[in-house]
Parts: sequence; structure tokens; C-alpha cells
Amino acid sequence: MKMKRYLILLAAACLLQCSIFAQEKTDSTKDWKKMAFGEYAGGKKNKVYTSWGGDGPLLSFATSVKDNGVHVRNIPRFTFFVNIGTNFNYDFNKNFGIFTGLNIKNIGLITKANDSVKLKRRVYTLGVPLGFKIGDLRHGRLFFFAGGSYDLAFNYKEKQFLNGDKKHKFNEWFSDRTPLLMPSVFAGFRFQPGFGLKVQYYLNDFFNKDFQETVNGVATQPYKNLEAKMFFVTLSYDFGRINYHKDKYRHKHHYHAETNF
Repeated sequence: MKMKRYLILLAAACLLQCSIFAQEKTDSTKDWKKMAFGEYAGGKKNKVYTSWGGDGPLLSFATSVKDNGVHVRNIPRFTFFVNIGTNFNYDFNKNFGIFTGLNIKNIGLITKANDSVKLKRRVYTLGVPLGFKIGDLRHGRLFFFAGGSYDLAFNYKEKQFLNGDKKHKFNEWFSDRTPLLMPSVFAGFRFQPGFGLKVQYYLNDFFNKDFQETVNGVATQPYKNLEAKMFFVTLSYDFGRINYHKDKYRHKHHYHAETNF
């Protein structure tokens, strides 16, 4: 089991390193802007190509949180860090394609049982999406995408606040407090110059109802009667180019040769 965890962490580290390396390859402010605004990477018919695949600014919350059937106030949680990834795309023609990839997401929720107590809980996941794209895949002017994903939860963090002051926090790797595997469905759209919107809904509960812990010598199940289905919205799920040629003329010529088939 330990070896499996180390392999998963290694995969996550490789994903981070690949993303950083791709950023380092840009050698000018102009290239950085191209990457930020997601120069479209499509148009490569019957050929696998890579693109950015991570979520951008992400707003996550639970559609409904209930404890013993009683509604618990749920505050949307906004985060920039860390939502990154890489897509592997295959387009059958100029209007239809499929994709998969690797994505790291930071999702969670904030609950307030009353005006004094606030809990922030989040989990980092490593996800593998599988989806399809329909629309203008040659130039990326507008297309829709949808699919499903299986996420592996590898780091859980919880913070407790009392009257606005942080009183307690802890961090666990591969915690049993959430399901290890978190299946979800998603849908969204993308249009020039690299803006988009994606919504994603998780099919199982955020908390593991079978989790047990011992408090003051007494075994408890803190999440047994707690319900929370996660949902998030992100303002950018990009399919922009991630590789740039140092020779800008070669890059421009190569790009047009591939997109105008």
C-alpha cells in the first residue's frame, strides 16, 4: 500500500513538473500572454496532441449539507491554488474529438453550524477525465465538452474557527475522512481567446460515513449522519497550446500547417 501511495505521489509530482517545464519554455512576455489566453492547440486531425487541461479559479460548494437531516449553512469556497493539469486530445474531424488527461484539483466546502463555529475542509485530488468535444475544433472559436472523471483524494485538510479565530487544524495524506475515489460528471464550453466555463458534480458524498476515530477513549463516527454532495464551477478549463518553438517563424508556420488541413 505504501508503494502504491509513493507511485501516486510521484505521478502528481511529475504532473506539476511538466506544467512548470512547459511554462519555462516560453521565452518572452508575448509567449506568456499566448499561454495565459490559451492559443488553441486543436486542428490536428487523427493525431494525439497535448494541451492545458487544468481548472482555473475554482468556486466549490456542496449542493446541500445536512447533519442528521438538519440543514447546515454552506458557504461557497473560492481558490486559485492548485488547479493544474494536462489533456491528451484526439480529434476525428473538425467538429468532434475526445480527450483524457491528468488534473490536480483543490476542492472543498465551508460550513457554519452557528454564528460562532466555522469549519473549512478541503481535499486535493488527482483526476483522470474522459470526455468529448463538439464544435469548432479547428480554430477553437466555440465548442462544448462533457464527460466524466475519476479523482483520487490524496490530501485532506481541516480548519476550525471560533468567533473568527483559528483554533485547530490538521492535514492528512490519504485520509479515510473522505472516499479514496471520487467519481464525477462535468460539462462546459470554451471560446476564443481561451475563456471558458466548466461545472463538475461529484456523485458520492464528500465525507466517508464509515470513518471512525477515538475521542477521549470513545469510538465515534463523526460523518455517519453528515451529507454533502460536492459541486464546483471553474472559469477556465482550457485546451490551449502548451508547446512553443523557440523559432517563432517555425512555430507560426507549423501551427498554420497543422490547423488548415
